Amino acid sequence: MTALDRTLIQKLERLSAQRLAEVADFVEFLAAREARVQAGTRLGESLSRLDSVNVAPLSDEEIESEIQAARQERAARSA
Repeated sequence: MTALDRTLIQKLERLSAQRLAEVADFVEFLAAREARVQAGTRLGESLSRLDSVNVAPLSDEEIESEIQAARQERAARSA
């Protein structure tokens, strides 16, 4: 355990239950923000890889066809 870890633990031990709950909420917020940053990085990397594949984008008609096929499949599963 580092000196910073010990210092943080000592400060946390002096907080009320309400303040500890606030700290926990803030830590969750920071973790979620970090997860979003990492997801954005992965998305950017994926988009870069897609660009390098040089596949023509789908037309509006192809997209609509894919949507309709997915809807029909979902309807068939729920029937």
